[in-house]
Amino acid sequence: MACPPEVTPEDSTAFVTENLSAERFAAYLNDEKALVLAARDAGRLLGYCLLVLAAPSDPEVLEALDQGRAVRPSAELNKFYLHPDAHGSGLAGQLVEAAAGAAASVGARSMWLGVNNRNVRAQSFYRKSGFQTSGRRSFRVGSHTFRDLIMVRQLVAAPDAGAGAVRGAARPGEQ
Repeated sequence: MACPPEVTPEDSTAFVTENLSAERFAAYLNDEKALVLAARDAGRLLGYCLLVLAAPSDPEVLEALDQGRAVRPSAELNKFYLHPDAHGSGLAGQLVEAAAGAAASVGARSMWLGVNNRNVRAQSFYRKSGFQTSGRRSFRVGSHTFRDLIMVRQLVAAPDAGAGAVRGAARPGEQ
């Protein structure tokens, strides 16, 4: 997990337990408003992301989406992680494009994400992937509140938009 240095190991463990446990992923996989995409190589999980298809309720996010001219409906690109062994392989770009395609295929017209304001590497990647900064939101990890950047990317309508997406995993690199 990419955390600022002030996040304690205890805070990080609590965050992982609450948001990234096997139970939480089972819930994500059974949620009609969520899509989990996985990147695998020879059966080995190298990365994943979660697309949240429900409209955000956070007023800061809604304001940022309006400022970023996000076209609604908008999907949230959430929990985007890649194993360090896959860094620099191009897999992250494939995974974000698979997420954009999946979001468009279920009718999303834009995609947004939150990224820590000090995570310059991730911000650079997201900019290269077509996202633009549009605002900020508060994000809490343990006792720390961070001012994450909200970034937005417009999506091109998929030819089969509205046809639905396959539940489960997309496998960039194995298609």
